[in-house]
Amino acid sequence: MTYFLTLAAVLFVYMNLWFIVSLIKKRNDVADVGWGLGFVLLAWTSLFLSDTVTITKALVCAVVTIWGTRLSWHVYTRNRVKAEDYRYNEWRQAWGKSFYIRSYLQVFVLQGILLYLIALPVLLINASSQIGLATISIVGLAVWTIGFLFEAIGDAQLKAFLKDPANKGKLMMSGLWAYTRHPNYFGEVTQWWGIWLASLATPFGAYAVIGPLTITILILKVSGVPLLEKKMVDNPDFAAYKRRVSMFIPLPRRT
Repeated sequence: MTYFLTLAAVLFVYMNLWFIVSLIKKRNDVADVGWGLGFVLLAWTSLFLSDTVTITKALVCAVVTIWGTRLSWHVYTRNRVKAEDYRYNEWRQAWGKSFYIRSYLQVFVLQGILLYLIALPVLLINASSQIGLATISIVGLAVWTIGFLFEAIGDAQLKAFLKDPANKGKLMMSGLWAYTRHPNYFGEVTQWWGIWLASLATPFGAYAVIGPLTITILILKVSGVPLLEKKMVDNPDFAAYKRRVSMFIPLPRRT
């Protein structure tokens, strides 16, 4: 129990530091930069608190570091050249006098809670005394790799598309985006299901399913796909794109 409480305390301090950064920068979207790095922090802190270091633990910490660092850097380089993300800016306008308390609770504290739940497979892996690399862990890491490629390549393709002035006002519909309207979100969800599979080699790994379920619901029903599609619906090309291309799971284009 001390192990999980210590990790919760570390994460609480971490999110409070990002809240202070948001006050200094006057933009709440710094929380998105802190998102990926928060998982990296929890992964390595939990390994440090662990009694043993195994190949499985080292590999899981490594893949979380690769994912979290890449994602945070991607968000930082994307956001630094533009104003605060429209979602946070809308909340800034709507919350009025209660802006600071609601920012703290609804952005940073809530994000910390979600981050902790999603990271549970990693925390259980590092809490386990398991030795060796189980077959299910290898399968899980293979699934993680597929997800990472979808997210990283999808982000890179979109970044290159948006960088071209000729594409202003157009929708990205090529590359991975020709098979799923959200390859980056599909990749992120897939990665966490892969890490959960790896955690099944531990005694209580099945209970950590709350992690991938949380990120799946969050992206499909709350802050990921719904908000982005709401933003795209006014684009004249979106209706046809929506009819032809799968929303989430990559599938051949419909004619």
